[in-house]
Amino acid sequence: MITAEFHAEPEDAGARLDQFLAARAGTLSRARIQDLIKAGHVTLNGRPTKASARLRAGDALALSEPPPVPISTLAEDLALDVLFEDDDLIVLNKPAGMVVHPAAGNWQGTVVNALLHHCPALSGIGGEQRPGIVHRLDKETSGCLVAAKNDTAHQSLSKQFAGREITKIYLALAAGKFRHASGVIEGAIGRHPVQRKKMTVLEDGRGRASKTSYRVLSELPAGTLVECTLHTGRTHQIRVHLRHLGHPLLGDEVYGRRAGFARQMLHAWRLGFTHPRTGARLNFQSPIPADFLEAGIPANLP
Repeated sequence: MITAEFHAEPEDAGARLDQFLAARAGTLSRARIQDLIKAGHVTLNGRPTKASARLRAGDALALSEPPPVPISTLAEDLALDVLFEDDDLIVLNKPAGMVVHPAAGNWQGTVVNALLHHCPALSGIGGEQRPGIVHRLDKETSGCLVAAKNDTAHQSLSKQFAGREITKIYLALAAGKFRHASGVIEGAIGRHPVQRKKMTVLEDGRGRASKTSYRVLSELPAGTLVECTLHTGRTHQIRVHLRHLGHPLLGDEVYGRRAGFARQMLHAWRLGFTHPRTGARLNFQSPIPADFLEAGIPANLP
């Protein structure tokens, strides 16, 4: 653990804590510092703090940067479908039914457990339970997932996600027939006012802005195959937006019904981003999963 200490001078009074540290913490960006603050690795006068805290003269700050998580932590020899890998990152085709990171009720058998066995080290930004994890997919969602092997890659990818520079295209098998061949779904997403485990589109000004564009690819006996492009990344966004449109995902027992499917029929089909080190634009496409093929979806979609 690398720790640095700072003291606020009279001229620093009133400055935001994250801006103060970004100007003094060497190569660490403001976004990286904000991640460390959220993870509890920054203290103000010995106590956890917020990025927006305003400094007073004499304030003492301590910043601890966690090292990469070693391979021995939570490692499990689990099969991984690797689409791409280099010294900075790894792109996986996550199977449906696999949780991304350990949490209550799922301490083993996760993507993180498998990555820790597969990789010598991962970015430590996410802490011991989420090393290398830049973004997540729901347990039942299959498809493209990128993880960072070092903090530089993690920081770059996180910035791209925050700046909406990532290409995220999903395949969704939805209920019913769509009135329009394409469209855009927008609205603020937040917690359902009654069913707190669910998200919903809120009409009262609360929630966070969200946007999904969709394109109908084909109509099938079971439902409609839709290509969904995420422009934001809210919790359950596609599931909530399609439910709001009146066409919930088939197999989604939270926002729709199982309808004869073993899982929600959502697949992270395409993922694109700029490589953190080389600057090259990388684009990946994961194979159509078996349950989609069984529903009549062709393996060679354009």
